[in-house]
Amino acid sequence: MVERTWDAQSYHRVSGPMVEMARDVLDRLPLRGDETVLDAGCGSGLVTELLCERLPSGRVVAVDADPAMVEKAREHLRDRADVRLVDLVELEMDEPFDAIFSTATFHWIPDHDRLFARLFAALRPGGRLVAQCGGRGNLERLLAAADQVAEREPYASHIAHLSRRGNFPDPGSTTRRLAAAGFVDIDCRLVGRIVTPDDAHEYLTTINLGRQVQALPDGLAPRYVDDVIAVLGEPVEIDYVRLDIDAVRPA
Repeated sequence: MVERTWDAQSYHRVSGPMVEMARDVLDRLPLRGDETVLDAGCGSGLVTELLCERLPSGRVVAVDADPAMVEKAREHLRDRADVRLVDLVELEMDEPFDAIFSTATFHWIPDHDRLFARLFAALRPGGRLVAQCGGRGNLERLLAAADQVAEREPYASHIAHLSRRGNFPDPGSTTRRLAAAGFVDIDCRLVGRIVTPDDAHEYLTTINLGRQVQALPDGLAPRYVDDVIAVLGEPVEIDYVRLDIDAVRPA
């Protein structure tokens, strides 16, 4: 249920901050090195590559709902991971996983009740979910600037109607949804992080403002991003609030 398409080549170039945040998440996942792990939302494969390094005798299945991302991940990872085109809310696997790892993905999915039910079903008893996504308060300053510019012409007739928010839940509601899906040992918490991208224009175009950019005529899209940057001021600082998720399927 991803609501947008992605420029996988650009994402691969500019997603260094996503990779750095993912390193912290991966550090929370205890691995012997021989497990079978699902990367739920693999993007272009850069974070999946880090996961593969932790599993020298194991196996990684990496899934994403965007065809361009899957193509890029296959190109990047080659035979290091089994990369598949899969929508997480329709996840059906023929093998149970020892762990599910995910970063920067769940906030693109509106239905977290169904998402957590599918992830629970994909884990073996005793399997662990370790994830991070956008949480309550994520990108507030950036999205306010994007809204401010979207209300101006010539942009308003194209994008003023767009909902600016992803699904950025709080720890309490996520804990309740995980418990309803059957998970135990649940720990959800918010973590703030400021990112200053090297190329703010490409980063915002590809990652944070993709829906708006895709809804604008080609000639207006770069101007829109420039105007958002002008409101934010330079250097551009992106105000991430991430929701860390740890949970276990009961043994």
